[in-house]
Amino acid sequence: MQSEYPERAQPLANEEVEPQILELAQQAAALKQLKKGANEATKTLNRGIAELVIIAADTTPLEIVLHLPLLCEDKNVPYVFVKSKVDLGRMCGTSRNVVACSIIKDKNSRINQNITYLKDLCERLQINQEA
Repeated sequence: MQSEYPERAQPLANEEVEPQILELAQQAAALKQLKKGANEATKTLNRGIAELVIIAADTTPLEIVLHLPLLCEDKNVPYVFVKSKVDLGRMCGTSRNVVACSIIKDKNSRINQNITYLKDLCERLQINQEA
């Protein structure tokens, strides 16, 4: 299944992790803790308020989001690719496709435990992809 997505779209979330990531994006959107779009994700990374960056693997051309993994690695922020920009847009609460989004920090948020859990999962995915 991963072969139908570009090789550069790594780490790609598997079938068990992707629904959890999309659910977290939906919860973050409801709490106004989500920034939608590649430009907004870049801004949150530069400001140091990004917790997790989610990128759509079916973005065309993929080059419009490939600066995000480099920026995430510079800022020590975990990132993950999901399969569909349509699903990502739906979970972000819009009727449009979303190629990238960023979950931002909030000390008093009720989803901080979920964010921490999924950040660890995404970091493990990254390590497994590199090995």
